[in-house]
Amino acid sequence: MLHAWNSYVKYAWGMDELQPQSKNGINSFGGLGATLVDSLDTLYIMGLKDEFQKARDWVAESLDFDKDYDASVFETTIRVVGGLLSAYDLSGDKVFLEKAKDITDRLLPAWETTSGIPYNRINLAHGRAHNPGWTNGDSILADSGTEQLEFIALSQRTGDPKYQQKAENVITQLQKIYPSDGLLPIYINPHSGTASYSTITFGAMGDSFYEYLLKVWIQGNKTEHVKHYRQMWETSMEGLISLTKKTTPSNYHYICEKNGGSLSDKMDELACFAPGMLALGASGYGPEKSEQIMNLAKELARTCYNFYQTTPTKLAGENYFFHAGQDMSVGTSWNILRPETVESLMYLWRLTGNKTYQDWGWDIFQAFEKNSRIESGYVGLRDVNTGEKDNMMQSFFLAETLKYLYLLFSPPSVISFDEWVFNTEAHPLRIVPIHDNKGIGTPARPFGPLGRKQGKPE
Repeated sequence: MLHAWNSYVKYAWGMDELQPQSKNGINSFGGLGATLVDSLDTLYIMGLKDEFQKARDWVAESLDFDKDYDASVFETTIRVVGGLLSAYDLSGDKVFLEKAKDITDRLLPAWETTSGIPYNRINLAHGRAHNPGWTNGDSILADSGTEQLEFIALSQRTGDPKYQQKAENVITQLQKIYPSDGLLPIYINPHSGTASYSTITFGAMGDSFYEYLLKVWIQGNKTEHVKHYRQMWETSMEGLISLTKKTTPSNYHYICEKNGGSLSDKMDELACFAPGMLALGASGYGPEKSEQIMNLAKELARTCYNFYQTTPTKLAGENYFFHAGQDMSVGTSWNILRPETVESLMYLWRLTGNKTYQDWGWDIFQAFEKNSRIESGYVGLRDVNTGEKDNMMQSFFLAETLKYLYLLFSPPSVISFDEWVFNTEAHPLRIVPIHDNKGIGTPARPFGPLGRKQGKPE
């Protein structure tokens, strides 16, 4: 983390992302300091106090959202709003809450549609919202259904219900069109609120919608008010099971994509969040079903680990295709430092206590060290077969990949699942206990920074 962070500080301070090979910064998110904001909670959890303080001061003095830029509502919410709220919950410093409110107020007009399903892009200065040109006017499922955790948390912490209302209304609308198998296509019409004929997937553009159904239920203390989230999630998990197949000869379980009536034998590395999600949700079932769900989580995690192990660099490609008799092959062959597999390994290690998941995570970490670490940061690979490097240190490498790896080797009491829920960018949000003033108000207490030495295996 220090190597990644110090490289960012040296060559890209205040910019969105570092390009390590050319040693410069790039504003891929409109100039919102994405890597800095994404890294706040990681620095705090790792006890890197000086680094955190320097980043905090930049947020207070230089973070400015008045940008004539068409931002992704989804990316801005999960990275910036999530990162700021998490930094607030950990440190108790009000500056983070004020900034989170400022940026969310700029995103809110995106929800002003006839159905309440948001547009997915908005100009941060002028508030004009629209959808990207390539979706035929449709909104994307993940982009529209992955703001609930952040907006509910913001309403709890500010006492202003408008954020929660806008985000929860999306789920109310989607509930009306929810299919019996719980699988929604990735394109939703924001005017009519109906699904357009399109792919069903737990990978890109679908993924985190399903994740948030479970996590909002957890965030809401699993009470009556949030029960419909759990019910929708359980319905969707039956859908997920219906998309699951096994390879020959090695019996790898994988999740297909669906187009119309036909299944496609392709799985994104992005869908490797699913084993962690299944493991996290398993305990809400009765004993028999819980075991079935946990077993599926373990099988899918084994597949995802082998996405890494089966390439020459031991880093996973972006997606995989499955063929009878020959297990799997890399499709799109880049690796952009994605976190989903180590995320799932962290959940499985915590929830099963099986150290195998730590061993697998260490293998993946070693492959990143060997292939992605250069003297000026970390880079992805253009091709996991040849090891050819790209020129980008993704902000989520510091927010997610390194944080989940650190937590995989920390005691489960560090950011305990009983007290925190992670947004889809690995930003932990405190679960507000029911008796706390009806959930409105400030977090109970700041989370003390951990010493650098704490939680390391001997």
